[in-house]
Amino acid sequence: MSRVLITAGASGVGRALAEGFAQAGAEIWVADVDEDALARCPSGWQRSVTDVSDEVSVRALFEDLNAGWGSLDVLCANAGIAGPTAPVEDVQLADWHSCLAVNLDGAFLCAKYAAPFMKRQGAGAIILTSSTAGQYGYPNRAPYAAAKWAVIGLMKTLAMELGPYGVRANAICPGAVEGERMEGVLEREAAAKGMTRDAVYAGYASGTAMGRFVEARDVAAMAVFLCTDAARLVSGQVIAVDGFTVNPDPKP
Repeated sequence: MSRVLITAGASGVGRALAEGFAQAGAEIWVADVDEDALARCPSGWQRSVTDVSDEVSVRALFEDLNAGWGSLDVLCANAGIAGPTAPVEDVQLADWHSCLAVNLDGAFLCAKYAAPFMKRQGAGAIILTSSTAGQYGYPNRAPYAAAKWAVIGLMKTLAMELGPYGVRANAICPGAVEGERMEGVLEREAAAKGMTRDAVYAGYASGTAMGRFVEARDVAAMAVFLCTDAARLVSGQVIAVDGFTVNPDPKP
């Protein structure tokens, strides 16, 4: 677990992933589109401004990584956006494309450029951030749910394709994660459903067996575990960190 690349690693779940791996003793490289957030990362972390939906930008990231490190042990393809919250008939094609570009194309491009490093060294771990929306679907979130389902298919294929080279791939499916990004989802969904933000929040929480949102550090703890020797034969798995979703569309 010595060298770890995290996309969207400067804030939110990505920042928690970076901190979790750093606490486990790893060297950290964070890639993000947010230059200000990158500037606030610890000085000991390598940092790159990267748009994961743009292959030129991703290729440049891996060229820099090759020059700086020459190897890569863990890829956390974590970058994602929420996309629009609207009934499917109101979703614009441009919004559909932009959501899939970050959530799905970004994961594919990072895996594409990480695979040669890991195949060459005969070891590695890839963690793709999916979502419980990629397990159950979710009303008014068609682009996001479709992208996150596809991320799981990508992960399964990577696990099969790269397994003979000693490379493992798994997907983590967070539930609703406390933080700024989820607040935006709550506000938009409240507006779409004619509800208050607090009512939507209560609905999400009541849809889990444990009746609560997830914290980013819970996702990070699972990712770190999946990249240890204790999980050396765990590959091709979809692992929810969600307090157990029992109803993906609860009515408050």
